[in-house]
Amino acid sequence: MYVWVSITSYARLIRAGREMASWVSLLLFLFCQPVSQAQEESSTILEYISKTSIDNVVQDPQTGLIYLGAVNAIYQLGPSLQWQAQFETGPKEDARTCTPPSSTCQDTKPMPNLNKLLLVHPSNGSLIVCGSRYRGICSLLNLTNVAEQLYYSDNKGERTYVASIEDKVNVVGVMSTYLRENRSFSVFLVGKGYGSLDSTKLISTRILQDFRDWVVFESIIEASTVQTTPFAPKYLHDFRHAFKEDGFVYFLFSRTLDGLDNKNLTFVSRLCEDDHHYYSHTELQLNCGQNQNNKYNKVQAAYVASPGKELARLMTESGIYGKVVSWSKVLFVVASPDDDVNESALCMYPLDFINERLVDLSSACYSDSGKISGFPAVDIAYSSKTECTSTIPKDMLEKYKCGADFLPSPLASVPRFALKAEAVWTHVDLLTAVAVAVENDHTIAFLGNTQGEVHKVHLLEMGHWYSQAPGKTMGEKVNKNLFFDLSQSNLYITTGKKITKVPVQTCLQKKDCQSCVELRDPYCGWCVLEGRCTRRSECRRAEEKNGWLWSPRQQCVKIVSFYPPNLSCKKTQKVKINIPSLPAIGLSDRLLCSIKSFKSEGTMSDSGQVSCNLPDPSLIPPTPEDQDFVAVAIRLFVNESVELATREFKFYNCAATVRKSLNTPCMSCVASSWDCQWNTQDHTCSDMDESEKGPKIIKHRQGARCPQFENPDPVLIPVGYKTRISFEGINLDIYEGRVFTIGTELMRNTEEEVKFEDSPFYTFSGFNFSYDKSPETNVLFYVKDKESGKKIDSTLNVTLYNCSMGREDCSLCKNADPMYRCVWCAKQRACVYEKLCNPAQQGVEDAHNTECPDPQITDIIPRFGPMRGGISITIRGSNLGIHKEDIQSISVVGEPCNHQKEKYSVSTSVVCEIGPVDPKNDNWGQVEVEVKGGKRGTSTIYFTYRNPIPEVVKPSKGPKDGGTLITISGRFLDTGSKEDVQVTVGEVDCTVEHFGAEITCRTGEYRTDKLPTDPLTVTLRYGKSTTTTIPSAFQFLENPIVLDHQPKASFICGGRNIVVTGSGFNLIQTAVLKVQGDNSIAFENAHEKNDTVIQFRSPAVNNSLNQPFKTFIQLDNWKKDLKPFEYYPNPTFKNLTKKVITEGGIIIVTGQGFSKAMTAREAQGFVGDVSCLVNTLQDEKLFLDPPATTPRARSRRHRRDTRPELLDLMIKFGRGEWVVGSVQYEKKNDLSLYIIVPAVIVPMLLIIAISVYCYRRKSQQAEREYEKVKHQLENLEESVRDRCKKEFTDLMIEMEDHTNELSEGRIPFLDYKTYIERVFFLPSKDGANDVMITGKLDIPEARRAIVTQALNQFSNLLNSKTFLIHFIRTLERSPDFNARAKVYFASLLTVALHGKLEYYTDIMRTLLLELIEEYVHSKNPKLMLRRSETVVERMLCNWMSICLYQFLKDSAGEPLYKLFRAIKHQIEKGPVDVRVKKAKYTLNDTSLLVDDVEYSVLSLEVLVQGEGPDVTPVKALTCDTISQVKDKIIEQVYRNLPYSQRPKVDNVTLEWRPGSTGQILSDLDLTSQKEGRWKRINTLAHYNVRDNATLVLSKVFTVQQNYDQNQENHEERNALLEDDKVFHLVRPAEELDEIKSKRGSIKDKSMTKAITEIYLTRLLSVKGTLQQFVDDFFRSVLCSGTVVPPAIKYFFDFLDEQALKHNNVDEETIHIWKTNSLPLRFWVNILKNPHFTFDVHVSEVVDASLSVIAQTFMDACTKSEHKLSRDSPSNKLLYAKEISTYKKMVDDYYKGIRQMVPVSDQDMNTHLAEVSRSHTDKLNTQVALHQLYQYASKYYDGIIASLEEDPAAQSKQLTLRLQQIAAALENKDAYCQP
Repeated sequence: MYVWVSITSYARLIRAGREMASWVSLLLFLFCQPVSQAQEESSTILEYISKTSIDNVVQDPQTGLIYLGAVNAIYQLGPSLQWQAQFETGPKEDARTCTPPSSTCQDTKPMPNLNKLLLVHPSNGSLIVCGSRYRGICSLLNLTNVAEQLYYSDNKGERTYVASIEDKVNVVGVMSTYLRENRSFSVFLVGKGYGSLDSTKLISTRILQDFRDWVVFESIIEASTVQTTPFAPKYLHDFRHAFKEDGFVYFLFSRTLDGLDNKNLTFVSRLCEDDHHYYSHTELQLNCGQNQNNKYNKVQAAYVASPGKELARLMTESGIYGKVVSWSKVLFVVASPDDDVNESALCMYPLDFINERLVDLSSACYSDSGKISGFPAVDIAYSSKTECTSTIPKDMLEKYKCGADFLPSPLASVPRFALKAEAVWTHVDLLTAVAVAVENDHTIAFLGNTQGEVHKVHLLEMGHWYSQAPGKTMGEKVNKNLFFDLSQSNLYITTGKKITKVPVQTCLQKKDCQSCVELRDPYCGWCVLEGRCTRRSECRRAEEKNGWLWSPRQQCVKIVSFYPPNLSCKKTQKVKINIPSLPAIGLSDRLLCSIKSFKSEGTMSDSGQVSCNLPDPSLIPPTPEDQDFVAVAIRLFVNESVELATREFKFYNCAATVRKSLNTPCMSCVASSWDCQWNTQDHTCSDMDESEKGPKIIKHRQGARCPQFENPDPVLIPVGYKTRISFEGINLDIYEGRVFTIGTELMRNTEEEVKFEDSPFYTFSGFNFSYDKSPETNVLFYVKDKESGKKIDSTLNVTLYNCSMGREDCSLCKNADPMYRCVWCAKQRACVYEKLCNPAQQGVEDAHNTECPDPQITDIIPRFGPMRGGISITIRGSNLGIHKEDIQSISVVGEPCNHQKEKYSVSTSVVCEIGPVDPKNDNWGQVEVEVKGGKRGTSTIYFTYRNPIPEVVKPSKGPKDGGTLITISGRFLDTGSKEDVQVTVGEVDCTVEHFGAEITCRTGEYRTDKLPTDPLTVTLRYGKSTTTTIPSAFQFLENPIVLDHQPKASFICGGRNIVVTGSGFNLIQTAVLKVQGDNSIAFENAHEKNDTVIQFRSPAVNNSLNQPFKTFIQLDNWKKDLKPFEYYPNPTFKNLTKKVITEGGIIIVTGQGFSKAMTAREAQGFVGDVSCLVNTLQDEKLFLDPPATTPRARSRRHRRDTRPELLDLMIKFGRGEWVVGSVQYEKKNDLSLYIIVPAVIVPMLLIIAISVYCYRRKSQQAEREYEKVKHQLENLEESVRDRCKKEFTDLMIEMEDHTNELSEGRIPFLDYKTYIERVFFLPSKDGANDVMITGKLDIPEARRAIVTQALNQFSNLLNSKTFLIHFIRTLERSPDFNARAKVYFASLLTVALHGKLEYYTDIMRTLLLELIEEYVHSKNPKLMLRRSETVVERMLCNWMSICLYQFLKDSAGEPLYKLFRAIKHQIEKGPVDVRVKKAKYTLNDTSLLVDDVEYSVLSLEVLVQGEGPDVTPVKALTCDTISQVKDKIIEQVYRNLPYSQRPKVDNVTLEWRPGSTGQILSDLDLTSQKEGRWKRINTLAHYNVRDNATLVLSKVFTVQQNYDQNQENHEERNALLEDDKVFHLVRPAEELDEIKSKRGSIKDKSMTKAITEIYLTRLLSVKGTLQQFVDDFFRSVLCSGTVVPPAIKYFFDFLDEQALKHNNVDEETIHIWKTNSLPLRFWVNILKNPHFTFDVHVSEVVDASLSVIAQTFMDACTKSEHKLSRDSPSNKLLYAKEISTYKKMVDDYYKGIRQMVPVSDQDMNTHLAEVSRSHTDKLNTQVALHQLYQYASKYYDGIIASLEEDPAAQSKQLTLRLQQIAAALENKDAYCQP
């Protein structure tokens, strides 16, 4: 059996291990992979990626080093962004309400530390860092190595809280100086918005060094007006920038005007730098807009820079900004509207302009009652006082330019006098950053936006955008910190976690002048003689004329012309090149012309022209087929390689000119652009040759001499009839006697001879053309010389026409233009040319007079009309007249129809408006048309009159914006046509979209206020006369309400599911999500809709142009913008590194930008054809679970592959699909288990079988004995197994973090007085009733003054060191002055001398020196300070208690309280026997409850009578006594009150109300169960209280009770007094033994005696649960790395100093002295007695566990080794493993203290004096003096004798003074309270 269990367990472990491995892999990749990496430096773009988001970036102006203030870290980078150092700032253990140090706070948790402020303080080489943790305190880091922290303190209080803990509160700062007492201090000014838990200072000045009462980072200027009042949240201050200029400090922010309106306005405020009271604080509203409005009212970012000379000139000329000079400063601001983050603008404000307006405001307020030009201009900001009443003469204003205490402040402008600026540049996205630079006297603004783009804008009258900064962006917002490097050549851009260094220009990337100037970049220009696109400073000859051509001027060196302008391709010569913009060519410069491969040297003429040789004709390229020239580029170079300019030079080819027009070769030749001539004899075109002359040569531009044919007659030629054409021939002398032929394409390659008539006329007999593609076409004839076949120029162009095309009937034929001479040939029933129709066939002599047939009607549209008429019908047919006047009459169903002449179409259609028809007559019939000549046409189609009858409208409701498609159904609705029908809903038009048996129309917008409307009538109007209605058919309702949409972003690939929530969506028929770009729109219809939710897929968009997108939904006609909704670039994926995946493993995909618009739940992954779960999605990593089933390749080609199957790993985000790699899938192989299990089982079974066989052979008797013993052991083993299993289960359940279980209230520290009283006097014999605690002395009123005076004299006497030493020595020599008396005396003395702790310390030091001498020389030194055997030892204990009180509150108190609460909580989670004081869960084996107690946890609902209806949930156990339940209820209900203020258990009653009646619950009553002579205390189980029961807690009476350390339930105590045979959970063992002896054997399982040691696992359970709390307390006490109280260092140094003076004191002895003086004398006392420090109650079971921890603490402090064995106490064994660790902590602690800087006597005395000053007046000093005098009185004689023996005492008359005091207090015993 045992073997099988082991193997099964082993198998489970293997499986669990594999599963764990996959999770471990995930965790390792999640947490151990570094995100940050510095990118390899390149020549242009450098970047660094941090682990967390970057909040602030600053640059050291001296070294150029970059400092990143990121979440949880500060990074130091070189100018090229290489990592140099970093300092971790978080996460920090903090809580929102925590007041630092955090060790004093409860409920802390690791929280990220955002960087709120980062400033360079170069004068002392430090970096100011302020974060969001610990109320925004700051630190100083070393500028050269930020890993070194120069200063940090978290215990200086609220005065050092600088920044904000709120993530969204912006903080700005600027360095400055502060003058005081002729000293200059470095300070920084801070502007901060509202945070609910922040320092209440809007603007503050922070010092950077300690000075007198000031500490580092303290706010040294108090000005309530700008530090408290405006800090109310209603003003919504949002600081964006701070800077210093000319002795002033400026803050730029937005806020509301008066806190009543949420609209933000931009303000700049100014302070004098040397204003120590902020009297000069003045705010000026800045307006930014267009046409004097303030459209862009909320500032986003700003930059201060000097304008370039050009911008300064333009600003001055505009007249808006006053006079602006290039060396002055301008504030450049980017701002946006409050309500639209998709738009923003850049505005400019010269600082001189701002200052001038601020002076006007202060002058108006100080001298002119706040008015400018008679209008109120000044407001007293943040104040109910709004008027300026000062009347300072204006000539004195200069004296008060920074305000004064008697002048109003702070001042602010009213909106009317805001400083207005026009937007210089606007942008359709939110601008978030701005930086400005000047180049070549021109100003360039760099503007960052929310998409990670940085726009470059050239600032002129209006900004001119010309480019974007280079670098990849992933749509992350550009951080406000946009700035240049020290050389102003590069720009640092921060987005998200990345900082990038990019050049301000990319000039060198452009390789030619044209692309350089197309940049329009003010940084760039074409360096002509170097052939480079450069900055002006990089071009050596830029200052020469035309040496550097500025890019925005769009000018390059150009060849304007050539001479000659062109040349024949058969010639060559020099060409002169005219280049007006050519720079000066020096003597050393060499010009070169290049034409293809031909090169020639260029020469400069005096006129500035360049001459070059042209290449030989053989080198000229051939002329293209479709041209008569070839263009070849002539390139002009300087110094071989630098190209100056290029232009095409044309080489013409005269022979090719005839290709342009083959029908006119001569004209083409001589009329061309080139110098060509035509040889009529050779019929050739050649270059001009002046030597060739004569009639056969026709020169250039002598086209009139060309032989040609022209002027054809007639120009109209009918199809099908051969028509003779005559034309004219000119300049044909040389062709005399020649025969010509004529032809054209339509003659089908046939050419006919031309006949010569009379000169100059020729004729052509014609041709029978056929053409039916159009009514007419142009025909161009060519003429050839028949002999040579050469074409003679011909311009014979005629029109060929076809009468039958487009003239299908007689009327159309007669309507033809007479010039065509078309006639209607009746026989042919066609329209033909007149000569093609035989008159004999017509039966008439003149075909033109042929009458047309009767009209024919082929169709009527529509065929139905309303009875009242009023609609138009269209009658289609043929021969319906030639002119509209030909229509004589029209009748429809016998009724006349009014002809609408304007709609008449010749012969084919007639339109008329029908009239009404008499219902008595027929309502259907034919249509008849009569035309001129009495001819009539009657339709074979019938027209019907009928009235439409609408009946139903669906739907009946729609939104007010319209767009609802309603369907109207009924009878005869298709009467008339769509154009005749008009539909209205009430007064709202409804556009008809479909007309038929049903009519559909789309509603328009309902513009009346009343909504919802009454049911409206739907009206249908047919034509002019028929109206029909459906009453109460449709109702307009409010538009739908859109509340939210999720998610708020998509990748540009689209396909993400967007859920829009709201109400009223059921009204909507069509829901479309649309995304509009600059010139495109994409849309998606909703795929799911109900009344509250509509779901869309985000449309895919094209982001190639980086255009902004506007996203909105259109619900029918109603449109609603989705704001915010962002489109991000698609993510990028890196190559997959792991090619093999296993079933139990994990798949990791890396890339960038995953989390911008996707979540793990939405993302999909596929391996082959099987999906896999995406369980974690980070911005740069995806974690996928492999498929559970074996995937297959999606492609059949893959499936046929016999190699190991490679499967595509595909990631799908919406519609975006990415194959990130190919992987091989392997299933998990479990074969190992099938091998391991048999391999282990078989041998072990064989061993068992052999063993059994041997035993049987040995002895049958032994076998029976074996079986018997085996049976017994199995029973015992089964019992042990069950118990162990149960305890192990309990252990697993209880091993949980109890931090979250602690009370949410503050730690209930006792005040100093109570703390001192409890530590000093609570252990006394009178306990809480000690006179020092009660403070009551019963002194008669008559003696009070005398006693008080005498006690004051006694106090003075105690301040005599001589007297006090004698006093103490006398008492210690007395045999009846026992240890308890010594302790009490020392405590009284401590209180009495508390006002002079320095003196007290001196006395203690003196006595300790004597004690050390005594122990070193006559006793064992190691025993010193072990016990309080002397007064001085107790004095030391008290001294430590006093000096460590603050340390307890600040550091050690919190972990101690958490430990106490955790122990109490853990103990109360299980049964606690109130009788035997034992618990199931404890650390102490003597208080361990070793019996199994059945119980369960109940959740109770508690109502406190008289304290409202609120119910408090409380957890209790079924086995709890009623008193225990009351205690738990009081603890939960009054958890925010300290213990002393809570009601006590015996002062409350508990009532359970299971039904209509209630039942009072008590520990003992008549229902209590009896078991023999024993009575069981009542529990919740006894009363059968169920889970979720309601209990009522009532107060019986309220009595203020004294504190009782061991206070117990009085009700239970009274019951026990009445009957001592009472038990709770366990009866005493002797009673069980008695029952057993009477009954023989007890079979009841509950009575079976258990093996006690089994339950020791519970100790381990509790120990494991509390371990963290124990460790935390030990660390807080024994860590020298944190703040060590000066008293400890001072006293330990004292001990070290004394040890050095004595040779026989070794290191171990010193260790023991320190242990006895601090851990043993103070910490153990505090640890065992939490009620000394906190207002709590410590029960006996809790005290038992605390004792174990205290013992462990003592063991850790000893030097001796603890040898443990099986016989060692359980308490020692419990912490045996940790003791070595704790010992090392103690050693390190002592060593650390020894290495600390010594604490001088002066420092120690200063500290002690502060303690005396702070607390002495709270203590019962008079009572202490009175009690001390009791000892003086008791030992009076001995004291007097001792004093008289000392001459020094005699000289001070100490004896006399004591005698006088004794005389005054002679009746002392009478008024001492017993």
